Amino acid sequence: MAAEIIPIPRAALHEQVAHRLRQMLVENRIQPGAKLNERELSEVLNVSRTPLREAIKMLAAEGLVELLPNRGAIAVELTEADVLNTFEVMAGLEAQSGELAAQRITDAELAEIKAMHFEMLAAYTRRDLPNYYRLNSAIHSAINAAAKNPVLTTTYRQVNARLQALRFRSNQDEEKWKSAVKEHELMIEALSARDTAAIRKVLLAHLASKRDVVVEQLRASAVPANAPSRA
Repeated sequence: MAAEIIPIPRAALHEQVAHRLRQMLVENRIQPGAKLNERELSEVLNVSRTPLREAIKMLAAEGLVELLPNRGAIAVELTEADVLNTFEVMAGLEAQSGELAAQRITDAELAEIKAMHFEMLAAYTRRDLPNYYRLNSAIHSAINAAAKNPVLTTTYRQVNARLQALRFRSNQDEEKWKSAVKEHELMIEALSARDTAAIRKVLLAHLASKRDVVVEQLRASAVPANAPSRA
């Protein structure tokens, strides 16, 4: 972990720290299964251990880290079964968000989503994965917000938190990334047409594609580098 100092505003300090830690987990700067070293993180984030510990508790509540007795906090490492179960729920939440958004979205909300989509395309053209992912995630969240169902939004955020790091890494394959961009274009078309069936279909397909890439990556990482290949 690089010892780069990251300045943080003093207001709502533990929430700011939680945001930075969440980014580090999503972008794999803290790898799954790794221990969160409080001394190192305090130095990197330039904060004392009190707000850091509060932030870690927040992330534990979100399911991003696990608090272990006498061992501190570790970044959660999802099993294949965890991934399949979570994506199954997330696909339903995304599809329902899209359907309701297609019925309830305002012109202003649609214009904002389209603007983020064009920014995301620019990030894709530059192969700027962190900004691409940030905008991608913002678009999905904006579609969920346009559904205007607070219970759905709360559930969506809780489940999505478990998958953010995996969804980020799923775009590191060039062909899969290209396919994801095309699926986003279809989302915008369906949303613009207020077509509930079309946006449900594309979101279910989009999540299935993400799931398949993530499972493939998990299986690949589980195979030892020196394992013999099969003919």
